[in-house]
Amino acid sequence: MRKVAILGIGQTKVDEHWDLSLREIGGNAAFAAMQDAGMEKVDALFVGNMLSPLVSAQNQLGTFFSDWIGLWGREAVKVEAACGSGAAALRAGLMAVAAGDVESALVVGVEKMTDKAGRDVTAALATAADADYEVEQGISFVGINALVMRRYMHEYGWKHEDFAPFSINAHANAMHNPFARLHEKITVEKFEKSSMVATPINLLDASPIGDGAAAAIIVPADKVVSVPGRPRITVAGSASATDSIAVHSRKDPLFLSAAYQSAKRAYEMAGVGPEDIDVFELHDAFSIMSALSLEACGFAERGQGVRLGLDNEISPTGRVPVCTRGGLKARGHPVGATGMYQVVEVVQQLRGECNGTQVDGATIGMAQNIGGSGATILTHVLKAE
Repeated sequence: MRKVAILGIGQTKVDEHWDLSLREIGGNAAFAAMQDAGMEKVDALFVGNMLSPLVSAQNQLGTFFSDWIGLWGREAVKVEAACGSGAAALRAGLMAVAAGDVESALVVGVEKMTDKAGRDVTAALATAADADYEVEQGISFVGINALVMRRYMHEYGWKHEDFAPFSINAHANAMHNPFARLHEKITVEKFEKSSMVATPINLLDASPIGDGAAAAIIVPADKVVSVPGRPRITVAGSASATDSIAVHSRKDPLFLSAAYQSAKRAYEMAGVGPEDIDVFELHDAFSIMSALSLEACGFAERGQGVRLGLDNEISPTGRVPVCTRGGLKARGHPVGATGMYQVVEVVQQLRGECNGTQVDGATIGMAQNIGGSGATILTHVLKAE
């Protein structure tokens, strides 16, 4: 298998883009990545998306976007893995390039979520859960995460306010990211006074939805030369794992088994461990997921993920910098695009392009994208060479 490098990246601001269509949002990110890579054509297109049939009444996004950006006749396909769709599309593209089947691929994660009423989007998001044994019983997606968070607090003795540093860190970092949706710093007091969504999850525990797209061009690594100021970024590890789709079917609902498995494989492939990771873009759809991800990936002991936030170890100058461009919480969570935003942000860190939140000396970064409540989890380790 060939080593693969990320040659170009592009993204759009996460927002309510009333004036832009699905094709324009995805196309803008794709064109930005192609311009960054200095390429006009690629051999294949992989699109990560979750909700287009339900929210935009549009399927067949591979052809939909290949037509729009001028890749007629090329291989193009949509990849869906709920909120993990972006990273799943990247993994599909990686396997194609690594296997030598194609010489270049464009990967686009895209989602347009704000054209439907909130209740309709909530119902669409619930399709990531078990339709028979979760959704049919009336529980929402945020409700499922609330149950997990309440159990975590009960088991390990944490209070709700102990989770505040995850959101505070994300919002502080987003202030420096022009592509982030929320540019507003928050405090512990504001976190605690935020409106309740599903006890114990309040508004500032949860990530906002939005419209957005992020993209990358991937090619064989031997075709990329590192130059001063722009190192070659290679994909050193890539892995995907699954757990039961329903949380109640898991042996331990407080352990993200798929995160552990995918991170373990990605670490082994890259020849690194958690102690080597300079920056970690984790999937903070809810603050509880930040704690569980840090624990499953080896950065904290079971039940102690919250401690990293309380000890200020997750900031850009901390031991485990996370969500350095705002994360899902403040950058925004356009679900099918999120995995590609994470990868783009890791590339920016490894290039030294994150003004205001740059992690000094970052050469190894990790992105982890979660589909559902931990049912599908993909982990990618990137290196600057």
